[in-house]
Amino acid sequence: MASNGAAHILLAVGTKKGLWLGTSTDRAEFTFTGPHFLMNEIPSIGIDTRDGRTRIMVGVRSEHWGPTVAHSDDLGATWTEPEDGAITFPPDTGAALERIWQIHPDTAQRPGVVWAGCEPISVWKSTDGGEHFELNRGLWDHPHRAEWGAGAGGAAAHTVLPSPVDEDTIHIAMSTGGVYRSTDGGTSWQPRNHGIGATFLPDPLPEFGQCVHKVARDAVLPERLFAQNHHGVYRSEDNADTWTSIAEGLPADFGFVMLAHPRRSGTAWVVPIKADSERIPPDGHLAVHRTDDAGESWTRLDGGLPDPDYNVVLRDAAALDTAEPVGVYFGTRGGSVYASADEGASFAEAISHLPDVLCVRAAVVG
Repeated sequence: MASNGAAHILLAVGTKKGLWLGTSTDRAEFTFTGPHFLMNEIPSIGIDTRDGRTRIMVGVRSEHWGPTVAHSDDLGATWTEPEDGAITFPPDTGAALERIWQIHPDTAQRPGVVWAGCEPISVWKSTDGGEHFELNRGLWDHPHRAEWGAGAGGAAAHTVLPSPVDEDTIHIAMSTGGVYRSTDGGTSWQPRNHGIGATFLPDPLPEFGQCVHKVARDAVLPERLFAQNHHGVYRSEDNADTWTSIAEGLPADFGFVMLAHPRRSGTAWVVPIKADSERIPPDGHLAVHRTDDAGESWTRLDGGLPDPDYNVVLRDAAALDTAEPVGVYFGTRGGSVYASADEGASFAEAISHLPDVLCVRAAVVG
């Protein structure tokens, strides 16, 4: 992970109509293969490099065959799809899988463990590297379930954050419902939304029901979390017990993206969107904003980006790598993917003219 950019980077891009896989050694020029899974929606990607191999896991949604998780151990040359489905609801639930919103490998200390967040709102755990998943019944049977709603994109369990220091602590976020936390390995779950706004609900703020769009965890202080809400950008310093606004200094407090630096504390990125009526970058000026002081201030980063650009960046259509300096990547609903090798100071287009970009993931693979 040298600072000269010699790391081998894998960039995976999921779209409304397939998956593209890019590789680069300088994060300036990418060579892509694809489309893989043409005419299938790819709303989620996970890249697992924990055991020395590179496993790409993708949530594939076919209009004909339905959704499943496929995986490749050879950078997309071949794919494996479980015959019985990687994620299948037990018969007693009366439910059927609609979409896989999140695929998240656990920490290096828990090899083989992979988490998935799905629609209908549910969380699943795999212990075999993402080949088969088991439903978390604690969340599925939660008494709040009947009151969780669907966001504009659907009923999404879109964030799963296992704690790196305590395997019993897991945070999830859903639209709509908000942030929930388990401290007993997923047996029980409690809403943790104190301080998070909900402009579409009456005061006082409810215990749950917020439309949290994305949550990320600080790499150094695991009790620190950052959240991008449906109106509102927040930080928690107490494992999500309470939240404080950090939106001051941003051109808009709406958006979908929240990324946290993989090594440095207090650094995070958002992509502001003007809402609710417009749903475009503010005044058509697409930009990433970074904080290096946990949200006390923000820096606008738009070097190399087109201006104007009226396209939205969706919640999982942005990602970081772990090279030095960190690479920042995002894709738009206009089908362009941008890459930065300098933590967002400057961007270049990695690929263009794709279908709507739904998900982007990046990893150092060599």
